[in-house]
Amino acid sequence: MTARLIMWNLVTLEGFFEGPKKWDLDWHEYVWGDELEQLSLEQGETADALLFGRVTYEGMAAYWPSAKGEVADWMNSVPKVVFSRTLDKASWNNTKVVKGNLAAEIRKLKKELGGPMTILGSGSIVSQLAQEGLIDEYSFAVNPVVLGEGRTMFDGMKEKLALQRTKSRTFGNGNVVLSYEPTTAGA
Repeated sequence: MTARLIMWNLVTLEGFFEGPKKWDLDWHEYVWGDELEQLSLEQGETADALLFGRVTYEGMAAYWPSAKGEVADWMNSVPKVVFSRTLDKASWNNTKVVKGNLAAEIRKLKKELGGPMTILGSGSIVSQLAQEGLIDEYSFAVNPVVLGEGRTMFDGMKEKLALQRTKSRTFGNGNVVLSYEPTTAGA
């Protein structure tokens, strides 16, 4: 059995996962709440690993080790993999650095791990893995925020990606979580 690869991200109404600058996430403070925190904990119960690109890893590693609470405890204890051509070692607890071919390494991890792997942030690896057909589920928490400019998860995509909705959930603060799986229909 191969492990599922899940992309999970907060996005704005325009589909931006960050503002115009790298790690421009101040809008998260407007959308985070008890329901989103509870969902994060529920998802964490089944995840075998978190995956990051270098930029997202560096931002997460700067924040989570000193954070408090259940989500922080989980983030600091779960196995993590950072894909980077430039990073030589990872300072955040329980993190492995992988420098090899991204798609080949993901195929290998899918065979090695039993439970789901979750990509957080990391737009550059999301678009690469989407093009390779290696992401099994795309989950977005669409937030009632408009930035005006920013980056999407799919910058650099060269081919159409057809998806079908598998789940949806609405939160009291206006967030809507939408989950999709790839489909060949319409491709």
